[in-house]
Amino acid sequence: MSTLEDQLNKVRTADGFIAALDQSGGSTPKALRLYGIGEDAYSNDEEMFTVVHEMRTRIVKSPAFNGDRILGAILFENTLDREIDGKSSASFLWEEKNVVPFLKVDKGLAEEADGVQLMKPMPDLGTLLQKAKAQPVFGTKMRSVIKSANPAGIEANVAQQFEIGRRIVAAGLTPIIEPEVDINAPDKAEAEALLRAQLLANLDQLDSNELVMFKLTLPEEANFYRACQEHPNIVRVVALSGGYSREEANRRLSQNNGMIASFSRALTEGLSAQQSEEEFNEMLDTAIQSIFDASKT
Repeated sequence: MSTLEDQLNKVRTADGFIAALDQSGGSTPKALRLYGIGEDAYSNDEEMFTVVHEMRTRIVKSPAFNGDRILGAILFENTLDREIDGKSSASFLWEEKNVVPFLKVDKGLAEEADGVQLMKPMPDLGTLLQKAKAQPVFGTKMRSVIKSANPAGIEANVAQQFEIGRRIVAAGLTPIIEPEVDINAPDKAEAEALLRAQLLANLDQLDSNELVMFKLTLPEEANFYRACQEHPNIVRVVALSGGYSREEANRRLSQNNGMIASFSRALTEGLSAQQSEEEFNEMLDTAIQSIFDASKT
């Protein structure tokens, strides 16, 4: 089987979850602060990205981090351009850890309008997809946000995700479509109902060979996205932690059968630059096991 067939089979059928290691420019200082590294440790973006790459390398190289429990890892472009032990980050993940690489491709969020934040334009998307295809990258991820149950806004949000998603499929990659519902939305359940209707309507317009994934906020109603999970064009539906603590995210995830985690902050919660290797690996192992267990329900 080809690399892509192996990767598709793993992502579609194996137990496990996807590690979101894709904080980029705006969210990196916060991620580093939580890890115990202040802004005095770097003086520009390049130094900051070097420090965060060291953090990610420590996570990825940990004996706790491997393909037995982790299906994939989402990287952002700066990580894709860097190496781990002399191999490209994507090659190290796939060849050394049996973890499927994904690439974050969005350029951040536009200003809020109609209760949503669409994605900013991606003028270099074609070049970025070519770069991903030159490495063992299986798929992409792109995030937009829903702040309230506004029908026009949610329709536009999902339409944008699918429009770009089809371009990614045409380039030979599998897109993770991520229209995040803000966990603090006052009408979160209503927003989720509107979102589900739009997701299913757009799925039904795909050709049979256009496969996509969804990354969705853990819903108010258990198994709310079951119809999406069962759609023939869906490879997997994964959940974002969205600001919930790991405990709360795992609790909600365990109620959604067949949905698996794609956690970022909830994965790295409690990890610190000051920990010994033994402490670090033990804490990461505990986190990975808890998220793996919640993803198996």
